[in-house]
Amino acid sequence: MEIDDMNGQKHDHGRRRVVVTGFGVVSNVGIGRAAFTDAMRDGKCVVSAIRGFETTGYPYAHATEIHDLGGSQPHYDRLIQHHGRAACFAVLAANQAIADAQLDDLPGRDIGVVLGTTNGESQVLDRIVRTWMQDGPASVAGADWQNAPAHRIANAVSRELGLSGESMVVATACAAGNYAIGHATDVINAGEADIMLCGGVDAVNRSAYSGFFRLNAITPDVCRPFDADRRGILTGEGAAILVLESLDHAEARGAPILAEILGYGLTCDANHMVAPHADSIARCIRIAHARAGVEPSDIDLISAHGTGTRTNDVVEVSAIRQVFGAAAPPTVSIKSMIGHTMGAASAMGAIACIIGMQNDFIPPTVNFRSGDVACDIDCVPNHARRARLRVVENHGFAFGGNNGVLIMRNGRDVVTELAA
Repeated sequence: MEIDDMNGQKHDHGRRRVVVTGFGVVSNVGIGRAAFTDAMRDGKCVVSAIRGFETTGYPYAHATEIHDLGGSQPHYDRLIQHHGRAACFAVLAANQAIADAQLDDLPGRDIGVVLGTTNGESQVLDRIVRTWMQDGPASVAGADWQNAPAHRIANAVSRELGLSGESMVVATACAAGNYAIGHATDVINAGEADIMLCGGVDAVNRSAYSGFFRLNAITPDVCRPFDADRRGILTGEGAAILVLESLDHAEARGAPILAEILGYGLTCDANHMVAPHADSIARCIRIAHARAGVEPSDIDLISAHGTGTRTNDVVEVSAIRQVFGAAAPPTVSIKSMIGHTMGAASAMGAIACIIGMQNDFIPPTVNFRSGDVACDIDCVPNHARRARLRVVENHGFAFGGNNGVLIMRNGRDVVTELAA
């Protein structure tokens, strides 16, 4: 049964309500809540020459890599000796998220981990292939064989934090972060867990960069979503981890309530491997709205997939127009700041939305110079905007036609409702 609360939001009381009580983020523009919040508010963009692999032969090779973790993050040097780079990102972000949610006494607790990824540990796989081709299979380090499977990323988080709940990786490419958040929500809704860690992670690697380069999808300078002169993506890396919790459990322990997960939608275009499909994306948005119990007019912000490629931005705006008509809310792309972090992208977007709701601002779409009539939308160009955000929509779309749309509500409104 759905009941309207005092703010007009609908809640399905046949299921447990799910809230976000903490998050952690490792990105090129900031590590941790405070640094990432400042970066989103300031429109920080950091692009650098690729260090993660040999780039001889590329006419340009730059990305939104994360540098010098060993000097700034406790335990990173130890972690990288035992895990792949993506797993290290995930563990660092998970530790932040646990602290942010004010959780303790973790070892042995029935807390699950579900993470999305596009490339898994492709840096490890690249190293295996290089070593094998140069020196033979016997020369490949045992640790590389051990760390190569993608499932090892979630396992690393469970192992390092001592968590005994389910541990899995969702490999739905660049929509995987939203898929992981959706799965974790379902687990809690069903009463199978009180707390879940979820999100996405990826590391810059040769195979992804080369693939996008061959598709003519890598920009020669910076990412310019929705701009008339946009020329492609920047591959990026990082991890974004959210702590999801049932509302009753969060209330009982006095946890901070940052946001509520109202619902999500998933579709597959079943149309083309790399070309997005506006009708399928619009259907995904409508499914998310229906499950969340909201109308298009309730949405205050869309965190777009917004890759900065010629086709993807036009298709996404077309899908938004199908659902919202001329009344589309501000629609931003944080990929203009952090690059395309692949499996982490939509989880990064979810955290940017939560930061905006908690701090009353809309993150900007930076590097914007001139409008494109085919992307006629309010992208909040170059400068953050003050705004009271109640309900937000977060997009994640991927190769293979995988689409995921997440709807969240401001946690402050939840707290107000509970206190009434």
